[in-house]
This record gives sequence, C-alpha cells and structure tokens, in this order.
Amino acid sequence: MRILQLTWEYPPRIVGGISRVVRSISQKLSKDDNVYVITLSEDYERTEDHGNLKIFRVQVYPLNSLNFIDWVMMMNMALAEKAIYIAQSEGRFDIIHAHDWLVAFAARMVKHALRIPLVATIHATEHGRNGGIYTDMQKFIHNVEWWLTFEAWKVIVNSEFMKHECERIFSLTPDKCITIPNGIDYDEFANVEFDLEFRRKYALDNEKIVFFIGRHVYEKGIHILIEAFRKVLDNFYDAKLIIAGNGPMTGELYSKAHFLGLSNKVLFTGFISDEERKKLFKASDIAVFPSLYEPFGIVALEAMASGCVPVVSDIGGFSEIVKHFHNGLTFFCGNSNSLADMILLALKDDILRQKLSRQAQSDAKEIYSWDEIVKRLRNLYQMIVTEAKKMNWFSLN
Repeated sequence: MRILQLTWEYPPRIVGGISRVVRSISQKLSKDDNVYVITLSEDYERTEDHGNLKIFRVQVYPLNSLNFIDWVMMMNMALAEKAIYIAQSEGRFDIIHAHDWLVAFAARMVKHALRIPLVATIHATEHGRNGGIYTDMQKFIHNVEWWLTFEAWKVIVNSEFMKHECERIFSLTPDKCITIPNGIDYDEFANVEFDLEFRRKYALDNEKIVFFIGRHVYEKGIHILIEAFRKVLDNFYDAKLIIAGNGPMTGELYSKAHFLGLSNKVLFTGFISDEERKKLFKASDIAVFPSLYEPFGIVALEAMASGCVPVVSDIGGFSEIVKHFHNGLTFFCGNSNSLADMILLALKDDILRQKLSRQAQSDAKEIYSWDEIVKRLRNLYQMIVTEAKKMNWFSLN
C-alpha cells in the first residue's frame, strides 16, 4: 500500500504525544508498505528519504497570521498542496491517515481532490480537555473534530475511554469507531543503562526520585502533584521531585512550589531530549502522572518499559493500562492526599516497588508491542481500501 500520514508534529518537532506515535507507526508500516509523512517544518522545507518511508516537511505560508486559526488554515493549505503534488508526481495514495483536528482541512481536501478513503485518529478531544465546550474557540475546534469524524471512513481511538467519549460527543456508531491502542518501542527504553553520574545531576544518592514529564497545562494535573509532594516530604524527606517539560503553566507551577517551601526539593528541568528522557525514567524510582484528562497515557508505558513504577490517576486511558497493585498504583483523580499516600507507599516499600516494576516491564513488552498494534492498523487500512474499491465515488474511471 501507499499510505499518506498527515500530522502537524513529527520528531524532532514534538508538541505533545502525537509526534512519537506517528513516527513509530510510520517506521513499522514502512517495513512492508510505502509510507509518506507530510508534516510541518520549523525551519526550512525539505524531504527525508528513508527507503519506504519518506518525510516531507513543509513550511506555513510566510504571511502574518492574525490568530491561531488563521495559522492552522495556512498550514493545512501547505500540507494539502504537498500531498497533491506528491500524488501527481510519484503516484496515487491508497489511503490517508489524519491525526487530530489540526490537519482536518488538508485531509478533506486531499480526500475529495484525489478520491482516496480517509481514516482519522482522534488522540484527544476539545470537549475532554476542557470538561465541556464554553468558548467560541472551543466550539470551533469541537465542530472541526466532528467534521473530521464525519469525513473519515473509520475513526481510530487509542482506548475504550476515548471510544465511549467520541461515540457520545460526536454521535458515532460503534462500528465506525475502532480502538487500537498506542504502543511502545520496548527495547528503546528497557535497554537503557542506569547512569549514576547522570542521576547525580538531579538528586543526591540518598534521595529517591519522583519523575513527571509532560506539557505544563491544567489537564496534566501537575499542580496536584506539587500539593501532594508537600505531604510526601513531611513523611519521607529523602525524596526529589523532577518536573520535565514546559508549557503555559510553568511559571505558575514554579511559584506554587516556591510558596509551599519546596524550592530545594522540586527541580524544573525545562525541555529535555529523548536521550535524557530515557535516562531519567531509568534513574527514577517512580513516575507520577496526575492527569485530570488522559485519553491514553503513553508516558505510563514509557515508564513501565523502563522499569519505573507508574503512579497515575484512575481515569481515562491510564485506568486501562495501569492496574492497581498489579503493574503500578492508581489514586483518586484530582485528590492530592490520595496521590501523596500512593507516592509514600511506593517510596517506603522497596519490595512492593520491585514487584510492580517487574510486572510493569512484562506488560509493556507483551501487551503493547508496536509490531502487534501496527499489524491491526494495517489490517484496518486493507479493509478500508478493499471496501473503497467497491464504491463508484472512489473509482478512477
């Protein structure tokens, strides 16, 4: 098959979790199929040729956009132009895979211009991120998300939680919404060597490391983690909280930690490289993800593959990945006292932590292998392509 992946982020451009997911499925699919990734470039337009995997990085039109939506529209025009050019010069695609609402306009244009079936992955929803739709901007994004699901032959979600959410808020029938979980490159995390000198950059030898990585936005619940850590230190002082990543709430979170007297026990690293990310997972004792909304939670899988015990909110995709006292610990979403109790339990009980670590690694390897997940994705593509050939609308004649 000739598969087109449309995404607004792809490594090294990393905004959220979509980037690494699209990279992984594209690399795995390219072992047997021709994969074309069209994405945004942060510097200059270029093409990367990796055999069956070709990555086309395009630039947004060099115009001064008035707002974010204008910028999104110009990006979509640039993506669509490149897709149509490739189809005309190198051959027609068999299927389009669009990732989230930000590429919805380009996906629809290419679908109708070239008469190619479209499949869309909804990685998260505006309704879920905000606990409802309240502003004109949120309403617009929500409508675009609905429009993308309407245009798609099938809608892929990464958890049963997301399947129920999309069926409810977009009025999708159960047969249109397909659950295919995200996966993990197990060896990429499991085979990282423990580096003591690297660890000493972040914590003292006697301190156990509590690690968080993610965007600094409200729905990630980092403010709850900082509140919980105050209670943790009152009961277990030999602990260090490492908060990696950045975002619009970074300044507020830093101030909160300072106000609670945690300045010397909470370290904000800012953006870290993939290499540092893997080493920190390996060096940490537990990884905490206190999200208020989490469609899947691939960070929990990364922690599990590293042998780092995950402590997560009992919501969304996390509740499907992390099983309490089996391969990690869960706490009541939004409850800082519950979170503090679970952190203390994990830090104080070395035997429990080792048991959970072993099971977490086993589950990450056996259940969430990208090879198995991409096999399911390829089967879905083939089914859609076969069905599309029976439809007159998609006929080349």
